[in-house]
Amino acid sequence: MRIADMDWRMVEDWVRHDDRCILPLGSTEQHAGLSLATDAILSERIAIEAAEPLGIPVFPVLPYGLTPYFSGFSGTMTLRVATYAAVLKDLLDSLKTTGFRRVLIVNGHGGNQPASSLAQEWMMDNPDARVRVHDWWKAPLTAAAVQRIDPVASHASWMENFPWTRLAGVAPTDEAKPMVDVDRMRTLPPFEVRLLLDDGNFGGRYQRDDSEMLEIWDVAVQETRALLESW
Repeated sequence: MRIADMDWRMVEDWVRHDDRCILPLGSTEQHAGLSLATDAILSERIAIEAAEPLGIPVFPVLPYGLTPYFSGFSGTMTLRVATYAAVLKDLLDSLKTTGFRRVLIVNGHGGNQPASSLAQEWMMDNPDARVRVHDWWKAPLTAAAVQRIDPVASHASWMENFPWTRLAGVAPTDEAKPMVDVDRMRTLPPFEVRLLLDDGNFGGRYQRDDSEMLEIWDVAVQETRALLESW
C-alpha cells in the first residue's frame, strides 16, 4: 500500500503486526527520449505492484540520486555522495523510529550503489534492524529475461522504454545505436560525456514490442515480491 494512501494511525496499526516496508530510490537524469524521471518512475512502480497483494507500505520514491556524469545534460539533478549518504541515513533512522525493522530498498539507478555500503554501515549501528538493497533491473531473473529478449540493452535504450516512461509526441527511431565505450566514458568530465553520448542512449535499440516489455515487467514484479515474502 502506498504511504500516500495512508494516515499515521494506519501506519501505527501496521507496525503492530508487521515491520516490513519499502523505500524506492530513483534519479532525475537524462534518458535520451524517455522521461528524466525514468529511474524514479520504474523503481516506485515496481515497489507498489510487488507490495500490493501483501499490503506492505511503500514510501514515496527518493527522486534524486548520484549522477554527476550526466550533469552536462539539461534537467539532470545530482546529489553529492556525502549528501546522499546523509539523506539515506536520516530516512532509515526515521523508519526505525516509526517501528519498521525490515526495509527493502528498491533501487532504480546504477549510480546509487553507495546505498548498499550505507545500508551495511547503518546495520552495524542498528543490529536489531535489516536493510536489503534490491537493484530491480539487474536481479538474476529479471536480468535473464532481458538477455533472452535482446542482449544489447543499456541506459536509455529499449530496456527502459516502458509505456509509463515514454513521453507524448516523442517517437523513437527504429534504428539501433552502436554501443558507446562505457569504460572510456567513465574517465570523462560531464561536458565530454555529453559529446560522446550525443542523445544520451548508451547503445542498442530504442524500443521493442510492448509484449516483450510487459514480460520483463512481470518477472521484475514477481522477483521483487519474492524478496518480501521470504522475509
